[in-house]
Amino acid sequence: MIYDCVIIGGGPAGLNAALVLGRAKRKVVIVDDGQPRNRVTHESHGYLTRDRIKPAEFRRIAYEEVLHYPSVEHRVAIAEKAERLDNGHFRIELNDGQQLTTRKLLFTTGIKEVLPDIQGVTDCYGQSLFNCPFCDGWEQRDQPLAVIGMEDRIMHLTKMVHTWSQDIVVFTNGASVLEPEQQLELQGKGITVITTPIAHLEHRDGKLQRVILSDGETVERSGGFVMPQFLPKATFHDTLGYELNEQSYIGVDEMGRTSVEGLYSAGDAAFKGPSQLIIAAAQGSLTGAMIHGALMEEEWSLQPANS
Repeated sequence: MIYDCVIIGGGPAGLNAALVLGRAKRKVVIVDDGQPRNRVTHESHGYLTRDRIKPAEFRRIAYEEVLHYPSVEHRVAIAEKAERLDNGHFRIELNDGQQLTTRKLLFTTGIKEVLPDIQGVTDCYGQSLFNCPFCDGWEQRDQPLAVIGMEDRIMHLTKMVHTWSQDIVVFTNGASVLEPEQQLELQGKGITVITTPIAHLEHRDGKLQRVILSDGETVERSGGFVMPQFLPKATFHDTLGYELNEQSYIGVDEMGRTSVEGLYSAGDAAFKGPSQLIIAAAQGSLTGAMIHGALMEEEWSLQPANS
């Protein structure tokens, strides 16, 4: 079988693209390993009609809706190889040995996070430490919070967190990422800046209790925000040769088209801004419509005119 579109990644971008394409009677298969990045989060926020939903429940509802359309399939697998054929189609090899051939290929593989190498961070991440104030600031409002980061973006993150709580301690974990005038600016807002390295985070079942510094000092905190390093999850650049954007993610235009004919990307895989469900879903919807439009034009040009 030659599919109209193979979608690699079953997050909100991929699922919304599949919904659009399925409703257009397109033969679609979603390849997804069932390990979404937000699986560590107890709730998802900011998605109208689904605010505070459990990530697993969001996926259950989404797949139920998408698979209602008989031309949409779901394969629980990992795409290991992808190549563009001489006829412009794509061949994808899955980890179970299956091969899929498709006219269009959509990457919605998302991104992966590399958390700071601090004992306790992984245990707290998604429970009391988060990376996005828009997503999780409300739940931590007016609490004593930690902002942990070793990059110069920590100033911007601290300003954002200040909207939800003014009781903030900034931890740079030994990194010199704040200029002296920035430290004075933060101190003027009542924000403490600690540059001493962190020994570990003390927590109870992922709920942060205190930050233990390398010099033995203890700082009581009940939650906060941490700055992971975000890396692209897609691993097919070498075989497909698509251009990357300035952040080393898949480069796309405003319609989700990459530099490779027939190859598209949406959501966090083509990361350009806030990593939120509703933004990824919207991008997936738009890109799904663009893929259908491209298929439609190809078919229209090949269909003989009525005599």
